[in-house]
Amino acid sequence: MGDNQSNMSEDEDKPSDLTIITTTTATTSGGGCSGGEVSNKTRNIVSGGYSGDCSSLYPDQVLENVLENVLVFLTSRKDRNSASLVCKSWYRTEALTRSDLFIGNCYAVSPHRVIQRFRKVQSLVLKGKPRFADFDLVPVDWGAHFNPWVNTMSIAYPSLEKICLKRMWVTNDDLIRLASAFPGFKELVLVCCEGFGLSGLAMIADGCRQIRVFDLIECGVDYDDGVDWLSYFPETGTTCLESLIFDCVEVPVNFDALESLVARSPSLKKLRLNGTVTIQELYRLIGRAPQLTHLGFRDMVAGYLPSIQPVCANLTSLNFSYADINAEQLKPIISRCNKLQIFWVLDSVHDEGLRAVAAACKDLRELRVFPADVREESDSPVSDVGLLAISEGCRKLRSILYFCNKMTNAAVVAMSKNCPELVVFRLCIMGRHAPDHLTGEPMDEGFGAIVMNCKKLRRLAVSGLLTDKAFNYIGQHGKLVRTLSVAFAGDSDMGLTYILQGCPEMQKLEIRDSPFGDTALLSGLHHYCNMRFLWMSSCKLTLGGCKEVARRLPQVVVEVISDHSRTGPNLPPLDEKDLNQEIEKLYLYRSLEGRRSDAPEFVKIL
Repeated sequence: MGDNQSNMSEDEDKPSDLTIITTTTATTSGGGCSGGEVSNKTRNIVSGGYSGDCSSLYPDQVLENVLENVLVFLTSRKDRNSASLVCKSWYRTEALTRSDLFIGNCYAVSPHRVIQRFRKVQSLVLKGKPRFADFDLVPVDWGAHFNPWVNTMSIAYPSLEKICLKRMWVTNDDLIRLASAFPGFKELVLVCCEGFGLSGLAMIADGCRQIRVFDLIECGVDYDDGVDWLSYFPETGTTCLESLIFDCVEVPVNFDALESLVARSPSLKKLRLNGTVTIQELYRLIGRAPQLTHLGFRDMVAGYLPSIQPVCANLTSLNFSYADINAEQLKPIISRCNKLQIFWVLDSVHDEGLRAVAAACKDLRELRVFPADVREESDSPVSDVGLLAISEGCRKLRSILYFCNKMTNAAVVAMSKNCPELVVFRLCIMGRHAPDHLTGEPMDEGFGAIVMNCKKLRRLAVSGLLTDKAFNYIGQHGKLVRTLSVAFAGDSDMGLTYILQGCPEMQKLEIRDSPFGDTALLSGLHHYCNMRFLWMSSCKLTLGGCKEVARRLPQVVVEVISDHSRTGPNLPPLDEKDLNQEIEKLYLYRSLEGRRSDAPEFVKIL
């Protein structure tokens, strides 16, 4: 279930140099520039209200002092990046005022370069493997190690408070270093990470006494050490916990320690539990934490549902993506969730269950419908009927991920008209090259309507029977699309060419099992330096085409990844003289550091 993950922001910025590669956001304690407060401060600066002694400062120093007071209100990463490019003085000052750092690819820049430029970082978001790792298309030992980052930051950033890692390799030693190096550490979010075990979690619980957010989402945790990690939280006193997510830690929990922790956490709003918590224990936890607004469960059965009814009225987020329940079991719960804004659910609720969601959840902003059976040939119980119901009942919807194997252009067109504020539209029609199941036509018109009518669309995933016409629509109308996922779609190289030449904001492009070859790849040479990455697997690329990209764009790293199932001592190496050799997987990304030093044997950097 590759996309069953967190809601990490995808709002990244256009790159041009380090300024963009390490796109960040500065935070302020006042909540941003609102009302007269900002105008008063600006007015004081302009009218000479600066209280420092300027007589002993050089003009550039005066400007930098003024800029520091202004830039704290500049919260957009894109705006801050633009400001840093004005001149050297602005570049220096902008770096000094950045407290939040976003690095969308851990190989785009080195930890040393980051700490040399940004000296006052308090929050870090760091991403590793490409997203198709969620579908087992990237080998486990590909790289993305957190170790060099935590070692560098532990010295440079003593005031670091927040870390969010996605698809990184994190060890117990890394977590121990983190817990000991940052005395004021408050938030740790690990998404689709692996390499650590229960003892590492115990060190975070024991060492980070001010922790507010401790979220483990879709991580692979090593259970060999058998440590009772929950018991390492402080045994007495009120905690600062606001969010605790550990549904992926699939070992029995010490319920007494968990109940005590929940009872001593009056600010706890988010709680996601693993499948070892019993129904009776869940009743007790809900009674201890009536303030909960976000709930989630792993492998939950229908018998658990009555226990959450007391908090339904307050819930704004509910995760049933592992709950194999039907429509009749869902209805009594969802009818009470009138404040719900985020809902994840399995398709086991059928179209009827989605109708109930549409009737009850008028404020819904994000919906994800996952398949209970992930096989391509499976018969999904949700279809265009459920999608149409959601579009008619949930007009405030901003983001949708919808797995099904029956869809119509009419239902997708209706969604584009009923929900024009959509920012994310990901439709995954299971079964390769599936047409409109009523007309037999390609799904071109449906996806065309999405990019035409949803003017704020930033992220799009396409599937089903699609011709180059659909990609032409996207290239013509998807001017703000930043992330595009393509699977089993397209007619020819022209499809990808339309995208690369028509979508100026494209940052992340991931393609699998599609008929795009070297001509399509080379059509994007003008744009790759402005993109975060391009992933192509099981397409029609050759070694010659990939080498040509590497030759013409030396600032871009071109990785060719061998089929990991074939790797081993007897696997012949890549024959670099055979330019017609087919390439299984291509990962292309911009980097200030050039080729990485930790590439495994099955990765060839051209």
